[in-house]
Amino acid sequence: MDLYFSPMACSMATRIALYEAEAGADARFFEVDPLNKEVRNDGSDFRDVNPLGLVPTLRTDDGVILTENAAILQHVSDWFPQSPIAAGSGIDRSRLQQWLCFIGTELHKGLFVPLLAKKAPPEMKAYALQSGLSRLTYLENHLTGRDFLLDRFSVADAYLVTVLNWTMVLPEIDLNNWPAIKAYHKRLRERPSIVRAVTEEFELFKAEQERHKAAA
Repeated sequence: MDLYFSPMACSMATRIALYEAEAGADARFFEVDPLNKEVRNDGSDFRDVNPLGLVPTLRTDDGVILTENAAILQHVSDWFPQSPIAAGSGIDRSRLQQWLCFIGTELHKGLFVPLLAKKAPPEMKAYALQSGLSRLTYLENHLTGRDFLLDRFSVADAYLVTVLNWTMVLPEIDLNNWPAIKAYHKRLRERPSIVRAVTEEFELFKAEQERHKAAA
């Protein structure tokens, strides 16, 4: 399978999931420049793969193109049914879908995208932050006394730790106000698959920033 990603973006959740499934060696990673949508591996236009130009995008071994984090993460967990990240069935799968949707809509798009958007007006940022506080409190209450979102590490945790990483560049969100979330984030950042993914992508991110600075 081919994973199209941008360094330190939400696509890192899929890289983490692949490493958790010990399937990283079986995947091919294609870096997408978020500004010009160039695939750095070969100079091609990423929009020929995904017209929206959004990561993550996954091409399966059968040539099927998948987009959207929730769909891709569930596909990865289904692809490796014997691994610890297998999605499960019945109510367990429904709970996984619940958390993937919560992270994607309430945190990723609802809270973090407006705060990270350089061109977003202050009023939009203030509204997103005000609305997002109750979501963080909800998450705080759920994580109190728990190691993971479900009863074990899942692809939902891979997604959540990825978006929580962005709090490190957002002074508006101080995780000291949510001690259970802060402890969760710190604990998961020490997980081998996450250490590996963050280390690899942060180096690529720094190189990307240098390229953009030189081109400016």
